[in-house]
Amino acid sequence: MASSSFPFDRRTLLRGTLAAGAGAVLGPVLLTGAASAYSWSRTLQQGMTGADVTELQIRVAGWATASPAHTRVAIDGDFGPGTATAVRLFQSAYGLASDAIVGPATQAQLNALQQSDGSTVHFNFSEFTDRVSGTFAGGKVSAAAAKENARRLMYKLEALRKKLGNVPITVNSGFRSIAHNASVGGASDSMHLYGTAADLGVAGVANKTVYKKAETCGFSGLETYTEDHQHVDSRADLGRAWWWENGTI
Repeated sequence: MASSSFPFDRRTLLRGTLAAGAGAVLGPVLLTGAASAYSWSRTLQQGMTGADVTELQIRVAGWATASPAHTRVAIDGDFGPGTATAVRLFQSAYGLASDAIVGPATQAQLNALQQSDGSTVHFNFSEFTDRVSGTFAGGKVSAAAAKENARRLMYKLEALRKKLGNVPITVNSGFRSIAHNASVGGASDSMHLYGTAADLGVAGVANKTVYKKAETCGFSGLETYTEDHQHVDSRADLGRAWWWENGTI
């Protein structure tokens, strides 16, 4: 999770391995195969289940809570109260009726955030590939799984970008192969190896501000804001324990 300029130190020992015993578990891997240009076939609301609910959860995952909390949207295809809360917050942020009913207007806004290749409007897959190979191969999951995990991460970053006032976010490091991660002194079970992590830079915005906003976006891993970048990850989506290095602020 460290950038390439960081040696192996205290932080590499902490990152990815403070999972209260879960750090040695390599799965479950996030599901793959979601459509890049999604066609919503029905209006969605609380109580429904299905693949379209799963896709909805991926796209609103960055709206997990209105205030800092260890809260995430479960990607389980079951439209429960947590998904409803995220939908309401998403709708409110985009000037839609905040009713947790995902009809044509909300679906159109969700689709406005995607690009035709499955990436999102403000982020490209090329920003998340391994900096050495330029691919999603060589990590702890298949290339397809790592790419899908990166896609899911993008939607959380879209929410973070919106909450920061629509300011550009630079991804300094996304997915890493095992070889690349080892060469930069990354933790042996770094979330970068799964495609679920990113090291961010936001010009003109203090890392502490980024950290605080990220606390509302369902990120279960946050490195200290005192570094020269802000690390975020979704380790809880892989069954790991939450790790916010500065706690809740």
